[in-house]
Amino acid sequence: MATVLKERLYTRVVGRRILSYKELSSTMDLAAQEAREGTIEGTVVLATEQTMGRGRLQRTWVSRPGNLLLSIVFYPSLKELPYLSMLPSLAVVRAIVGETGLAPDIKWPNDILIMGKKVAGVLVENTLEGDAISYAIVGIGINIAMDTSEIPEIAPIATSLDLESGQNLDPAKILRRVLQELDTLYVAVSEGVSPVEEWRGHLGTLGKRVTIQWGNEVVSGLAEGVNDTGHLLLRRDDGGRVDLPGGEVTFQLLAEDST
Repeated sequence: MATVLKERLYTRVVGRRILSYKELSSTMDLAAQEAREGTIEGTVVLATEQTMGRGRLQRTWVSRPGNLLLSIVFYPSLKELPYLSMLPSLAVVRAIVGETGLAPDIKWPNDILIMGKKVAGVLVENTLEGDAISYAIVGIGINIAMDTSEIPEIAPIATSLDLESGQNLDPAKILRRVLQELDTLYVAVSEGVSPVEEWRGHLGTLGKRVTIQWGNEVVSGLAEGVNDTGHLLLRRDDGGRVDLPGGEVTFQLLAEDST
């Protein structure tokens, strides 16, 4: 896939180097190793299958052939770092809209849903050296050809682009679009263009009652908005306002929705 991809990939940073494997334990781990060894920024690690793929909060990411599994190496400045968790989810949304016509939402902070079911996820891991960022690894998993009905543990909560679009989509074409969109967004941020308004416009979490688990704390309330660095602004039931940098979101069923 790497050769086909490079032929029509026009980017400045993302995808300058592409490593493609049939099977890996984890694209995140290999990308981190490449970063420690000084690989160029924008290096992409692809795998057809992962044996130890992971998502946010150390959850297992189900990895099967026909889907997209990749990690990208970044060396972000302090200007780019606050937006690094927004850019991949926004790039995936742009790619899905452009290639399929579907209308995905972002579940804060960076899961991508179609009709309430997860179709893609993003994982960002930063490594510090003292007070400075040494490197960041962005992991992206997109369900394309997966028939989620065959996997009981995720069938109620996950879907795939093929299922939702009714098409047999080309993973290489979607991957190319994701990398191009991510590159455009990353370069724009480096030039001072904020992605927050566009990202905020795709957040399906806003305006809903939610429960957030953040570390050992659990808070509930109304998701009122996000600030300029992507933190969720939650209005608690006691009237207090909480600024949350990350967490696991569960939507609450409102009384009027229960009939």
